[in-house]
Amino acid sequence: MSQPTGTTSVRAAEAEAGSASGAASGRVPGRIVISVDAMGGDRGAAAVVAGIVRSAEKNPDIAFIVHGPEPELSKLLARHRHLQDRCEIRHAEGVVKMSDKPSQVMRHGEGTSMWSTVESVKRGEATVAVSCGNTGALMALSMIRLRKLPGVNRPAIACLWPSRNPQGFNVMLDVGADIKADAEDLLQYALMGASYARNGLGLVRPRVGLLNVGTEEHKGRAELKLAHDLIGAATEAGAFDYVGFVEGGDLPSDRVDVIVTDGFTGNIALKTGEGTAKLISDFLKEAFNATFLSKIAALLALTSLKRLQKRIDPRRVNGGVFLGLNGTVVKSHGSADALGVSAAIKLAFLLAQSGFQDRLAARVASAGQARQDAAAPGSGGSAVAPGGSILNGTTE
Repeated sequence: MSQPTGTTSVRAAEAEAGSASGAASGRVPGRIVISVDAMGGDRGAAAVVAGIVRSAEKNPDIAFIVHGPEPELSKLLARHRHLQDRCEIRHAEGVVKMSDKPSQVMRHGEGTSMWSTVESVKRGEATVAVSCGNTGALMALSMIRLRKLPGVNRPAIACLWPSRNPQGFNVMLDVGADIKADAEDLLQYALMGASYARNGLGLVRPRVGLLNVGTEEHKGRAELKLAHDLIGAATEAGAFDYVGFVEGGDLPSDRVDVIVTDGFTGNIALKTGEGTAKLISDFLKEAFNATFLSKIAALLALTSLKRLQKRIDPRRVNGGVFLGLNGTVVKSHGSADALGVSAAIKLAFLLAQSGFQDRLAARVASAGQARQDAAAPGSGGSAVAPGGSILNGTTE
């Protein structure tokens, strides 16, 4: 870490504002303000600014607070004078590097662009933060500055996975926030993932599945079997349908909308999917460049190939969302180019526009209250049955 020399059927509960995130204050008249970390990505500030320009040209309802060294950012933004009234530069000389340890950043990162980016959301100056930087450091800073939502033990990172569903994508979480997750954590992931699917994909009642080595109920580790019971008992409180265990082959299927797993498994699945997509793309290029006739075939199939490339291009779904915090943070891929950064900003805008943060907080609080009611003496329910399921719980 470079050291700075200075810094200058959706339930009613989910429809109501219940979060202290200050989302409404992160706006200027007619525009939603996005806080963007210009530093930390593999391609530098130029790629991030190019993504901002691309987003601004497509959407007049976005304004930006851009964090990083003022001289460098001023020079990059000076080429786009039409953005002067929509971009505020927030000077921060320090940069969090990919090699920095989260603990180190938590102790000494106050003068960095990443810290400043998250701080703007905490203060209510912006609605959502976007960064291409170090994932572990970003999650650590987000947790200490924004804090966890009441009732959330472990925040999660959710990503969009290309699928056969009409919406084109499934939600998967956790994909790397924490390598551990017990049954209670997986239940919270299900609640948060369903809320994300409702607000991010427009699904009224998402279908949730729990990733396992098989679909049979007797398979899997003990915490998965317990989570299976907990999630199945929370469908009314969480306003989702539970399809049970799903396998790796179901990640892109139309059987499920939200896939729940621990961060270790989810991150491996995500990186495997990205690598496989690149491998297929490379194989197609080699095949269509092999001979003169194959090149002619490529020209004839050009439209279809472009359609396929668009479907599997990871830049289109760039942006993992940190769930379970008092504020929304979108983590862009470290190697994202202008298109990838623009996609992350678009996702941030859509979540801010939907009031996602308030809805998520209300959903988690509502489900937590339902479980407390079920466990209370005389409520007709018990906290956890011998088999691990919650029985006879009320939902609201």
